[in-house]
Amino acid sequence: MTTTTLPTELTPGSWDTDASHSEAGFTVRHAGISKVHGSVSITEATITVGDDLATSAVTARLDAASIDTRDANRDKHLRSADFFDVENYPTWTFISTSVSAAGAEAVITGDLTIHGVTREVELTTEFNGTATDAYGKLRAGFSARTEISRKDFGLTWNVALEAGGVLVGDKVTINLEISAIKAG
Repeated sequence: MTTTTLPTELTPGSWDTDASHSEAGFTVRHAGISKVHGSVSITEATITVGDDLATSAVTARLDAASIDTRDANRDKHLRSADFFDVENYPTWTFISTSVSAAGAEAVITGDLTIHGVTREVELTTEFNGTATDAYGKLRAGFSARTEISRKDFGLTWNVALEAGGVLVGDKVTINLEISAIKAG
């Protein structure tokens, strides 16, 4: 994607994300020495492919209560008012504002809303190709990543460590693996 043109196999139209074959994952530093990985369910996402990158768009909704770090106690704490307050902020959203080329990748710029706070982020995105599945549906694959500051989204809970530093790092890496099905 070195120009504003799309790969020829990515045909214009609406592509719906297949939630059962897609993942929104994240990584955050814990106690300054290790990383915790988790995921959040994508409940709905649509990729609108235009005639070129500039006329393409992405929208997505994620279920904050679905947060899963493989530790029930930690997940319960993350759902609480200390972190994501899922009772008051049950949905996270992403709405693109532009799509542009960045060498072999694309940059999808948009508004990410988490915990009721909206910030602009850039998703560095790789197109992984298309394939027809066993049911005759045309699929497209994408990988995307970004890094955010959790403080920018009002997520400030932390504990100071006796040896220095804090329990939960500020920088969060978000990785997306998307399988989208051509509508119609």
